[in-house]
Amino acid sequence: MDLGAITKYSALHAKPNGLILQYGTAGFRTKAEHLDHVMFRMGLLAVLRSKQTKSTIGVMVTASHNPEEDNGVKLVDPLGEMLAPSWEEHATCLANAEEQDMQRVLIDISEKEAVNLQQDAFVVIGRDTRPSSEKLSQSVIDGVTVLGGQFHDYGLLTTPQLHYMVYCRNTGGRYGKATIEGYYQKLSKAFVELTKQASCSGDEYRSLKVDCANGIGALKLREMEHYFSQGLSVQLFNDGSKGKLNHLCGADFVKSHQKPPQGMEIKSNERCCSFDGDADRIVYYYHDADGHFHLIDGDKIATLISSFLKELLVEIGESLNIGVVQTAYANGSSTRYLEEVMKVPVYCTKTGVKHLHHKAQEFDIGVYFEANGHGTALFSTAVEMKIKQSAEQLEDKKRKAAKMLENIIDLFNQVADRRVISTTDAERQAVTPPGLQEAINDLVKKYKLSRAFVRPSGTEDVVRVYAEADSQESADHLAHEVSLAVFQLAGGIGERPQPGF
Repeated sequence: MDLGAITKYSALHAKPNGLILQYGTAGFRTKAEHLDHVMFRMGLLAVLRSKQTKSTIGVMVTASHNPEEDNGVKLVDPLGEMLAPSWEEHATCLANAEEQDMQRVLIDISEKEAVNLQQDAFVVIGRDTRPSSEKLSQSVIDGVTVLGGQFHDYGLLTTPQLHYMVYCRNTGGRYGKATIEGYYQKLSKAFVELTKQASCSGDEYRSLKVDCANGIGALKLREMEHYFSQGLSVQLFNDGSKGKLNHLCGADFVKSHQKPPQGMEIKSNERCCSFDGDADRIVYYYHDADGHFHLIDGDKIATLISSFLKELLVEIGESLNIGVVQTAYANGSSTRYLEEVMKVPVYCTKTGVKHLHHKAQEFDIGVYFEANGHGTALFSTAVEMKIKQSAEQLEDKKRKAAKMLENIIDLFNQVADRRVISTTDAERQAVTPPGLQEAINDLVKKYKLSRAFVRPSGTEDVVRVYAEADSQESADHLAHEVSLAVFQLAGGIGERPQPGF
């Protein structure tokens, strides 16, 4: 490790005085102008992680659903997973180190993790379409190269695409080709085969309106279109040709406001969906014949997928351990339906994909989706082999169900101070500030079939409020009253929350 060269280059990516950041579920996120030093240092860290694991590591430059002025970075571990928790701590420590402490922190990480500094390192890099992303990606590359790492810059990618590239490179191509074309071919083939086998209410020609949040999803979906059969028509909206990233559009907007994005007119029963800025969230929606808006969010997606999978397994006579993983913010009706009607066990974890993913790995088939549209289905290696064998050996009717499962496997296996509020019980109970949980409990008692939670956001300087009740009107009132309690007891700044916030 050439400490002199690291010190020299680090001075070119100097840390702003007093800036403290935390590596969370979404990596680092803040205003883009504050991230140059973080990107350089994450390039360094990616090399150390690569040396330690003897694997390719990914670095994604994105701030997902955050405003266009923000940016962020997250590291991708060898199997396309999020960074290991112990290395999240290293990331935070390295990002916040003062210039004079950089050498010591790098040496400490290397010694603590028994990194062989003579080991080769390889890092792959992707970025979203934000104006700041290209320059920040170069800062990552500076960090990789000064520590002697090799790299491949994929340029513009969705976050799922970078995860795919990392996994492919670390499985010797067995999962797929680590190219854009390989990604499109693998997913489109599975999708086309699955839709051939699935009924669609007699509708042979499928059409879908897609809100791309003025982000990377538009560019990549347009590239992917010709890989689909002519039985699918995709119409893109908010494609980045005008409008700002994530502004009045995207999955987070649709989920939060319970209405279509700006710029998309919807006729009754048209199929529509929205991505977020880096295309790793998706929600579906439609208008019924009376013009009412219906949202199929992550809770409903997880319910549909797990129910469908269970039906297929029953059809082929396989008894496998299926589990659905939710957070405390999942809709209570979806939980009850899964447990009481479908007899599928549901487990609750803290908010954040990394927590859901870890729990889902405990099952033969684990399904998880956050309400915001982050999620997937996981299949154990043993299950993959069993399903692929069944697809070849069973009689025609059962073989069709097994083949559908095989295609599903190919599609899914990818993969003031907010900290004043702290929580416990999988984020369902507020511990601090004093009196907040008691206030929430009293408010919940006022409404039928209700519950409410609050938690600090993992990606923005805001506090999330969740409320559920027996009607939309009651849920809105409860959410407003809880937000007022948060404002009063947690040191809210600016204007008091208003009804319909």
